[in-house]
Amino acid sequence: MEQIFGGGILWTLLIGLIAGLLARALKPGDDKLNLLWTIVLGIAGALLARFVGGALGWYGPGEPAGFVASVLGAIVLLFLYGLARKKKA
Repeated sequence: MEQIFGGGILWTLLIGLIAGLLARALKPGDDKLNLLWTIVLGIAGALLARFVGGALGWYGPGEPAGFVASVLGAIVLLFLYGLARKKKA
């Protein structure tokens, strides 16, 4: 329970928000996402970075992905979102 309220989930949300905002600032183009989707983008970017980094042997079990890797993962997801949005329109 301490992990949930002691900073685990709150810390993840904060890092996700910062990573999502940085990804949106660094990637060119107009990505119309609200604050909630920006947080989701950052968290998903961290998960993507963790998965890819684990598959390549960069991260061990239980080791979180780095902040820079999380931002890069979020940028990749923004790029894929932009491609999907263009195909839909």
